[in-house]
Amino acid sequence: MGPIMLDVGGTSLAAEDKELLAHPLVGGLILFARNYESPEQVTALCHAIKSINPDILIATDHEGGRVQRFRDGFSLLPTMGSLWQTANGDIQQASTLAYAAGQLMAIEVMSVGVDISFAPVADINGISDVIGDRAFHETPHVVTELAASCIQGMLSIGMKATAKHFPGHGSVKEDSHIALPVDTRSKEDILGQDMEPFRQLMARNIVHAVMPAHVIYPAFDAKSVGFSEFWLQEVLRGQLAFDGVIFSDDLSMAGAASVGGFVERAEAAQAAGCDMLLVCNDREAAIDVIDNANIGVKAESSARLKRMLANSKISYTQLAQLAEWQQARTVLGLH
Repeated sequence: MGPIMLDVGGTSLAAEDKELLAHPLVGGLILFARNYESPEQVTALCHAIKSINPDILIATDHEGGRVQRFRDGFSLLPTMGSLWQTANGDIQQASTLAYAAGQLMAIEVMSVGVDISFAPVADINGISDVIGDRAFHETPHVVTELAASCIQGMLSIGMKATAKHFPGHGSVKEDSHIALPVDTRSKEDILGQDMEPFRQLMARNIVHAVMPAHVIYPAFDAKSVGFSEFWLQEVLRGQLAFDGVIFSDDLSMAGAASVGGFVERAEAAQAAGCDMLLVCNDREAAIDVIDNANIGVKAESSARLKRMLANSKISYTQLAQLAEWQQARTVLGLH
């Protein structure tokens, strides 16, 4: 499976899209809100994508709240940061809500042919402009418990989880879409606070993929995490013994610009240990990487990525008959 995940511009495939999807370096495609009109349309789009490349990994960002790409015809999921309040601070009730949210998200997203949603957010709800209430809570152990419950809900339907943004984006203010955040705190604060949910979730062996933060932590390394062998090899693969997929965050984000142009970013991300490289919202950049980057298909990465593919036979037209769908909506108060 190729190491590049790209995107398409519309609700159906153009000729150039089809050509790129057939390229051996392309192994993934991410869908955005612009790619969605209706459940029927996106099902047809996913079918068309898989007909060109049957092993391609189709992803989206469908966390709930303000980050939910498919809306009309889908359950409107609550933001994960609201579950604690809804449960009045009862960790068992909040965990029940998180499980239902993960389950409902997975059922609906997989029912239209998408393999994974990049979820859950395992960041702390701290001072970040871009994370905020996308995170479950401001306390590491609560984040761990609710993220674990959300993941168990996803796994119950067959969707593999991607914990993001390793080792934690919540305690640095800048948005890495438009800036390069630098977290100047001590090693103790970063490890004891922000990385703790990631460490605990991996210890439970329920995380199948990780997306690193476009953040620099000078106390550890001068490189942004997604380009850092220290973070990806020494910490993630070594200390945490993580053997799942490492997805780069989008290489077109401002936070990725620290290592040069798109070709340099792709090469640096793969060299640091990323299994799949996201190049989104910039078609020229994706073509540049495909044509010019010194990257290859790695057997180890390919095997990890294939484990992320869905094996579900859920159909959108049958959702209303599914007991899990009905129960999850009831738990979340969606009628």
